[in-house]
Amino acid sequence: MKLIFKKTNKTNKAFTLVETLVAISIFSMSLLGLMSILASSISSTTYAKQKIVGAYLAQEGIEYLRNMRDTSVLYSVTGQIGWDSFKTKLASCVPGSECGFVKPVVPFNVSLCTALSQCKLYINNGGYDTVSSGTDSGFVRKVWMTTINANDVRIFSKVSWTQSSGTSNVSFSEDLFNWVE
Repeated sequence: MKLIFKKTNKTNKAFTLVETLVAISIFSMSLLGLMSILASSISSTTYAKQKIVGAYLAQEGIEYLRNMRDTSVLYSVTGQIGWDSFKTKLASCVPGSECGFVKPVVPFNVSLCTALSQCKLYINNGGYDTVSSGTDSGFVRKVWMTTINANDVRIFSKVSWTQSSGTSNVSFSEDLFNWVE
């Protein structure tokens, strides 16, 4: 007896179940990698945004103090004129006893950052200030001064905030001098 093997041509070429599962697994891994990169990008963008806003708020603190000095030197504010008036307003704002702006408008008022206010900044009408009726921005700005000599002080402005990676801060300092004698 003769065995005849018949060769059959398969015209239906399809994926097997195993091949399909492998393809889906590879696609899923690629998708997870992309999602991970996207989540990391969003986190980095949020951190960069917070850092930029913090830097602007810290610089604004320096600008307020510079304007406070200029206003005190040039104009009569509550009966006192001059450099000594400016230094008196900031006398209690020293390292360890930082101050914040009650409301950053003329005449400038600074107050110690107490346990109640903690110098938090709130968003009111699109701007940042210390009026607690606004939305808490998550930023805290503290300013202080150290005396270098009778006609020169160093001012500091530090803004801190908390985000998922921990507490971050930005600090600026500048030397101000008595430019009118």
